[in-house]
Amino acid sequence: MNPLLTTQQETFRSGTDDLEYFHNRLVKMNNGALIFCIQGEAEITIDLQKYHIVPNTSIIILPKCIFSLTSASEDFSARYFAYSDVMFKTACFRLDPPFIHFLKENACYTHTEENPLRALRGLIAASEGIYLDSENRFRETIAQNLLQIFFFDTFDKVSRLFTPEQINGSNRGEELFKKFISLVHTYCITQRDVAFYAEQLCISTRYLSSITNKIAKDSAKEIIDEVLMLELKVALQSTDLSLKEIADKYRFPDQSFFGRYFKKHTGMSPKEYRTKKE
Repeated sequence: MNPLLTTQQETFRSGTDDLEYFHNRLVKMNNGALIFCIQGEAEITIDLQKYHIVPNTSIIILPKCIFSLTSASEDFSARYFAYSDVMFKTACFRLDPPFIHFLKENACYTHTEENPLRALRGLIAASEGIYLDSENRFRETIAQNLLQIFFFDTFDKVSRLFTPEQINGSNRGEELFKKFISLVHTYCITQRDVAFYAEQLCISTRYLSSITNKIAKDSAKEIIDEVLMLELKVALQSTDLSLKEIADKYRFPDQSFFGRYFKKHTGMSPKEYRTKKE
């Protein structure tokens, strides 16, 4: 069972886990989670970013991120505070969108100073305490307030430690690139045409491709395909949808076209990939 999964009946969870559920499995998180490594080491991916985790590393998983545990030492263990998408939106509605995007791009941080560590440990302990107090009438409100405290405190620290250029992008090209990546994660299921994203950004397709080539060394189309392939792998690994249902969901003309597209990018058919990952 996914230890970080929240439900309508359980809008937040807190505890300690080795995250073995995520080992070599791509999981799209419908909710978010704050994770704090207490021992051991691990390699994880969040969307397309790889991170090395050691003790005192905090991990911020935002809703809709794709999370995976690539490897972990035998003694790896982490404490977590998982929260629903609604709780996240309520806790963060006053915070600037560029800050949220900054967290998405900088999801892991290894703490070295004791004061921030003490505060973070206290917040995780408080979340676990209120999670276990199932009879508390104000349980959800307290959890939401704890989450808001964390994000407000993080916003303050990010604002003091990083320049506006680092948070928002140092120039128009970087700002547009960040917006493009955010749009791709939102719309890649139904929109694969570079022209759609260029139109959303009010720029030409040529200018968009020049930005992505300069910053990411990939064309805009290659980035769209890369994010879409991540979504398709999640669907094959983590759902019981048939190949036809996946083809329909991701707006392929038919199952055969889906198969050719997937094999072009991975070297194997969707069925072979699903079998290999079982």
